[in-house]
Amino acid sequence: MKGSIYLTIAIITEIFATTMLKVSEGFTVLIPSVAVVVGYALSFYCLSLCLRTIPLSIAYAVWSGVGTVITAVISVIVWGEVFTDFKVLGIIFIIGGVVLLNTGKNTVTENDPSG
Repeated sequence: MKGSIYLTIAIITEIFATTMLKVSEGFTVLIPSVAVVVGYALSFYCLSLCLRTIPLSIAYAVWSGVGTVITAVISVIVWGEVFTDFKVLGIIFIIGGVVLLNTGKNTVTENDPSG
């Protein structure tokens, strides 16, 4: 359960930092620029904590996938970016990839030197 909480915080802070990246205007505006650094630092810290209980492949797929999808939606709502059919298709593929990674078996193969 703790891993899921850390992963959720990592996703929220990554989305916040990415949004501030746009507002920072190429790191020329101080407050949003500081928010980018703090947001990403907190995001990576929480991501590292969630890896204590969640496998890396699943945690990273969920973190990057959910972050990408929500950031795309924010860009449409806040900055009026166009939501094309290709963007929708891309989001569907991202969600599908995350779902596949979460439902796949975690097995060790014979060729795996760690197994």
